[in-house]
Amino acid sequence: MALRSTGDVHLLDGTRPLTREAVGGKAYGLNRMSALGLPVPPAFAIGVGVCPAYHRAGGRIPDAVWTGVLDHLAELERRTGRRFGEADAPLLVSVRSGAARSMPGMMDTVLNLGLTETLRDALAEQTGDRDWAEDTWRRFVRSYTGTVGTAPPADPIEQLRAAIGAVFGSWFSRRAVAYRQRHGIDDLAGTAVTVQAMVFGNLDADSGTGVVFTRDPNTGEPGLSGEWLARAQGEDVVSGERTPQPLAALAEAQPDNHAELVRIARVLEEDHRDMVDIEFTIESGRLYVLQARAGKRTPLAAARIAVDLAGEGLIDRRTALTRITPEQARRLEEQGGVGSGGEKLAEGLGASPGVGAGIAVTDTEEALRLSDEGKAVVLVRPATSPEDVPAMFASAAVVTEHGGSTSHAALVCREIGLPCVVGCGDGAMRGLAGRTVTVDGTAGIVLAGPAGTERGGAEHEAVRTLASWAGELTGRTGPLPELLEAVVDAASTEQ
Repeated sequence: MALRSTGDVHLLDGTRPLTREAVGGKAYGLNRMSALGLPVPPAFAIGVGVCPAYHRAGGRIPDAVWTGVLDHLAELERRTGRRFGEADAPLLVSVRSGAARSMPGMMDTVLNLGLTETLRDALAEQTGDRDWAEDTWRRFVRSYTGTVGTAPPADPIEQLRAAIGAVFGSWFSRRAVAYRQRHGIDDLAGTAVTVQAMVFGNLDADSGTGVVFTRDPNTGEPGLSGEWLARAQGEDVVSGERTPQPLAALAEAQPDNHAELVRIARVLEEDHRDMVDIEFTIESGRLYVLQARAGKRTPLAAARIAVDLAGEGLIDRRTALTRITPEQARRLEEQGGVGSGGEKLAEGLGASPGVGAGIAVTDTEEALRLSDEGKAVVLVRPATSPEDVPAMFASAAVVTEHGGSTSHAALVCREIGLPCVVGCGDGAMRGLAGRTVTVDGTAGIVLAGPAGTERGGAEHEAVRTLASWAGELTGRTGPLPELLEAVVDAASTEQ
């Protein structure tokens, strides 16, 4: 019988139920997608409970857990027909974090793990594509060195041990701590670690990677919304270092895979009963899904999606009222666009709506210093990284030169309601640095000086509908934020 579970290490093949609390959101999603019969590369997870044990042991993986890791690695070899660390058909893996609550980009990841210079040359010979082998090797060295802090050792097993430790260690990184504090999730036990067989979006012209939402995360409008980047790996899209193409580019280049993605999105939305964020990779024309989770959305999108899902029968009205928080409703009341302003200095993609103004700052430490002095700042970067998160939380808005609507900057800003414009192009930092600017995250523009704003979010039909439902449930009248608080209080009383 095939291996399923060894203590705190779990095979993610969908044959047994696992919980988010035990294996984290990422591994839970992989296991669920496997159970649904979706194309998921083989993977296993080291449970959340190992993270505090690792730290209590002074940064050491418990022996029993390590034995389980090696047993499950052998199972990945069996399922892929490849061997970890062997030249004939090498198995490469990703090592990724995943807490019970989604913390996108806050902890560390290593891709293409298992490569050595010898295996790089073997892959070049087997595929006849030295450029691909070199690119994959460079990506691995950069990923491993940036995460673990040292050059990768020649022994792939030691690479794996160190990478797992680094992911556990990133639980207490500055950015992860700041994120948990900002979102009030300090009660989480730690992160799981997912080890998954690699698929290669950078392999050839029929390969690529992307992120898709089952509904528009800015507006809530039904229908797929997302981005695609040919001959790339997932980090290229999420990091924002490269600006991807709209999903229509995939529909034109690979219509069959686009149609299959539409089907998968429908399956996952019905299973989640929510808008879903899906990461996918295509290797030589074959589609794989690598992650699925409830998508981060703006307050306006949260309102519309809640109403639409109730109208479609996927959730009831009471559940719909829990899909937008009182804080989101307050932000929605304050949200608007620029009513009047100065010269347009930059233009890109409106990745998170709202208006924010301040001094354009290109250095994260300076942004934190000025914010501590009580000054409003706008963080302007080529592309944001998880290391920028504390400065993003201290800023009035974020602007990037590169990246798209599924980049790190867009996801973080959308979740916290921070105005964001991405993909303004090379030179945007230089043109904005030091100036007082206004960022309109709805229109995707950056204007000179402070600008007048106008409100409008609270007048949306979905907001009025939710207020009506909340009023019926509580027997009260008033603005949506107050009604939602009454709904929460009523639910607490019932429990």
